[in-house]
Amino acid sequence: MLLSRRAVSAAARVVPRTRTPSTLARFYSAEAASPAQATPTSSATSYKWAKPSPASATRGASTKSSIVPEAPAAYEPKTTAHQARDASQPGDAASVVDWANSFHGISSKPVSEDQFKVLMAPLPVKDIEVKPDGVIYLPEIKYRRRLNEAFGPMGWGMIPKGDSVVGNAIVTREYALVADGRFVSQAQGENSYFSPDQLPSAVEGCKSNALMRCCKDLGIGSELWDPHFVRWFKKAHMEEAWVEHTTTKKKRTFWYKKGEVEVAYPWKLVK
Repeated sequence: MLLSRRAVSAAARVVPRTRTPSTLARFYSAEAASPAQATPTSSATSYKWAKPSPASATRGASTKSSIVPEAPAAYEPKTTAHQARDASQPGDAASVVDWANSFHGISSKPVSEDQFKVLMAPLPVKDIEVKPDGVIYLPEIKYRRRLNEAFGPMGWGMIPKGDSVVGNAIVTREYALVADGRFVSQAQGENSYFSPDQLPSAVEGCKSNALMRCCKDLGIGSELWDPHFVRWFKKAHMEEAWVEHTTTKKKRTFWYKKGEVEVAYPWKLVK
């Protein structure tokens, strides 16, 4: 049976052509050569709803972690107060002493060897702070921790020796330091204030100031009053920075620990 030419052409249009392997190879190579027609399946293509790759997430985390400062080492409390004491240690008799007027137990006996080591231990450099005028000091909490290590909590105390004296811009009060039931030393504490609502904090500051002064007699932080140590610390661990007042435009220098220059308002760092 012979088909007409029209029927043959119609059948060719209906039956799909089958691509040979060589034809398919040429087809996909052409698609790869034209990126505009390719489907964006590459990992390099990013969309706003696409999840970041593990590598990019790691880079972001590392950037943030480099900005956050490292946390200081946790304080590990310890004390020698729980060790056995001999019978000559003042005991119940100290509970009836009028500490506001008494010097009971002063210089009656030295501290133990373990207490001596705690009280006279050198100060870690990281504990020493710097005031803007270049004066170095030990924060008040460090004195309290050293006393707790040597005598234990409730093994020492600050006794007021008189009432607070309030001036126009300063308040003072005298305190005595008592440890192990014995008088240690006494000192005048002082603190400034600028308005009546600051007076309670100023009175509390008097106690802290007197505590730091009383601790000198126990040898705590004695390096801070040693001129040789002060000169060495200033040269090895301090730096000067020029600052400017944002309102008055007055310039001056502030002292900081090396690598810890942090200028606070109303001052700003200038070159």
